[in-house]
Amino acid sequence: MLTAIIDYSSGNLHSAQKAFEKITASNNLGSIVVTSDPEIISTADRLVLPGDGAFPSCKSELMSSEAYEAMVYSAVDKSRPFLGICVGMQLMAIRSYEYQETQGLGWIDGEVRKINPKDKTLKIPHMGWNTLNIESDHPVLRCIHNGDHVYFVHSFQMMIKNKEQRLAFTDYGTDITAVVGKENMVGLQFHPEKSGQIGLQIIENFLSWSP
Repeated sequence: MLTAIIDYSSGNLHSAQKAFEKITASNNLGSIVVTSDPEIISTADRLVLPGDGAFPSCKSELMSSEAYEAMVYSAVDKSRPFLGICVGMQLMAIRSYEYQETQGLGWIDGEVRKINPKDKTLKIPHMGWNTLNIESDHPVLRCIHNGDHVYFVHSFQMMIKNKEQRLAFTDYGTDITAVVGKENMVGLQFHPEKSGQIGLQIIENFLSWSP
């Protein structure tokens, strides 16, 4: 089994690669490759789309990458398991209003808007450990419980329109979508590779998932 972490100049992929390699090595879950090669991406057994930075620049980099069409073919046409992380999750939305209106991939029924907590003393970006509140059972959340802590770094959030697609949220002066899912696709607003044992469990769950 081959898992492709898609490289589209979205930032440092080293920590994500190391976390995924740790899980594959210890659980006999295949191999990991960081790549922009469309041939590899179109034939990979599962895909991971990370993201670091602003939505418009990440979308532009993704669209101009040779990886884009192969990613869509694999995730949409072939229905292979897909995981979006941080901005990678936000790119799954219909659109974003970060700096300007930018169309997303349209895979999840939501919009990306600036975090607006009711408590104005809370700092933006939302940075650090926060608790998960699970709303729906999902194989990627196996052995994950309400109150488990994961690591967030973001100033914008996905506002879900179809509540069935929101699997978990966190509280930062307002409900913030933490996990989304639809069919063969899952997205995480937090960084599993920075979330200790809980994050590694989620990575293992994704790599074991057969939607």
